[in-house]
Amino acid sequence: MIYTENLTFSFNETTHFSFPNITNNASEIVLITGNSGKGKTTLLHLLGGLLRPKSGSIFIQDINISSLSEKELDRFRGRNIGLVLQQSHFVASLNVLENVVLASWLATGKKATEKAKSLLKQLDLEDQMYKLPSNLSVGQQQRVSIARALINEPKLLLADEPTSSLDDENAFKVADLLAHLSKEYKAALIIVTHDQRLKDKFSNQLNLN
Repeated sequence: MIYTENLTFSFNETTHFSFPNITNNASEIVLITGNSGKGKTTLLHLLGGLLRPKSGSIFIQDINISSLSEKELDRFRGRNIGLVLQQSHFVASLNVLENVVLASWLATGKKATEKAKSLLKQLDLEDQMYKLPSNLSVGQQQRVSIARALINEPKLLLADEPTSSLDDENAFKVADLLAHLSKEYKAALIIVTHDQRLKDKFSNQLNLN
């Protein structure tokens, strides 16, 4: 479960955001929408602990992540938050399987190789796991990002524009996968998007205006 209280953020004196409170329970999906410049990605980065709020609180599993030290936050994020960002940031020299396994090793100190293989198979990437990410299609890369985000069974799954660069077939496939996997892993799912296809698919929406 995640909930926020009175969350604000400032990039500078002229760019200030005040965000509505959010509550999202295990297996629930919230779509965050809004025009460009309204702070959608900023909010997602705050929820993921990639940015620190100016004021307010972010609670995940009753832990106020805003009060954690950088070291504590890194550890907490690795074990409890799965991130699917617009840019995948794969390690170019590692194959698909190694990139997913790396996420487990960084968070826990253990290489969950068999679990990574199972996830990739579940995401229809069994034949791609020994390829370099650069040799995959955009849709395949997005599914690898999802596998990497899920490897540590996070309590919160965050996705930033996960379908914006995909055609209709792959966009709906990724949307269905995210919804299905959030239920399977009992993870709260928050998606930031301007994609009308997702707005038509998920009814629970928070519009930033």
